[in-house]
Amino acid sequence: MIQSVWPYLAVMLLAAGFWPAIERRFGWKVFEVLPPIVLTYLMVTALSVAGLWGASEEIHAAQSMLVARLVPALLFLLMINCDLRAIFALGPRVLAVFVCTSISLFIAFVVTFLMFRRWLPGDGWMPLASLSGSWVGGTANMIAVKQAIGMSDTALATTLLTDALGYSMWVVVLFSVARLAPAFNRWARAKSSADMAVAETAPRAPATGDSVLLWLGLALLVAALSAWLGAELPVGSMVTGTTWTILLATGAGLVAAHTPLSRLPGAQAVSSALLISVVAVLASQSSFAGIAAAPMYLLCGLSVIAIHAVLLALAARVFHFDLYLCGISSLAHIGGVAATPVLAATYSRSLVPVGILLALLGYIIGTGFGLVVATVLSRLAT
Repeated sequence: MIQSVWPYLAVMLLAAGFWPAIERRFGWKVFEVLPPIVLTYLMVTALSVAGLWGASEEIHAAQSMLVARLVPALLFLLMINCDLRAIFALGPRVLAVFVCTSISLFIAFVVTFLMFRRWLPGDGWMPLASLSGSWVGGTANMIAVKQAIGMSDTALATTLLTDALGYSMWVVVLFSVARLAPAFNRWARAKSSADMAVAETAPRAPATGDSVLLWLGLALLVAALSAWLGAELPVGSMVTGTTWTILLATGAGLVAAHTPLSRLPGAQAVSSALLISVVAVLASQSSFAGIAAAPMYLLCGLSVIAIHAVLLALAARVFHFDLYLCGISSLAHIGGVAATPVLAATYSRSLVPVGILLALLGYIIGTGFGLVVATVLSRLAT
């Protein structure tokens, strides 16, 4: 049994790189349903249950320190590619679709919780709140919300599974409805956005050893400064020092994104590595106890998506949004920056930049959205 930090860290890094390497090498179909990040969580949880490492004070201190510092560092790096000027240049119609999508998801989470709260435990609102962060932004936003509201590591397994399975199902639906676009657009009295002209973002240079070190050092410095400043700010029932740390790191990333620093390559590579490493560390503290609640939360996830789809369709009818923009905006929320450009390319090649920019906008607001949902659901729970 592992009792010291360095062997523990070695196992975490190996586990974090294992499934992404397998996906890159073999591209198995299973990754379309269960992405590497979910398989990593389940594998590390299994190793933890098997007793590969012990709950020594040294390892527990390392786990707490890693999560506390790496989550804000991760959010800082994720913001580096978020150019607000390019996002606002999309125009009022595209941004209106995005806003309607966000509002529909907010209503869907609240209504779903009211429908199912009698079957959920007392803190059953927490997995839904963290899921809302992911279904507007991404997994990093989910983890940020989890840390900010104090959700247990055990509940994270349920949230990750609900996220992966719900997202997988919704991707299939959005790809399948493309052929219905003419009929949907006639019903919504909307003009197709297939020919929308949007400038593509310039490709970034690949990461180099020096750029990786610079970004990692800068991200950890920002995380430390955010934690220090966050501890000095006022707190409340839903706003803690951790909440301030996360918001400050996110804001610092947005500022850095509009400076020459953003042209330095490597931020995306470092953030991807940090994300799956954080998930591995969180999994190392959990067990399979929370998996038993997965069917109920999966049902909640399906309910959220169904209500969201109906509300977004009604918004399309009222504001004359076409199916392509609705589909891209929806997947930019629920699927993130990896899947949205693929869907956009299926609809129309010219919409790929729209998908990328909307997904990046989701990263920006995802954590704040999740915290707002958490505030509402926690009050409804009492």
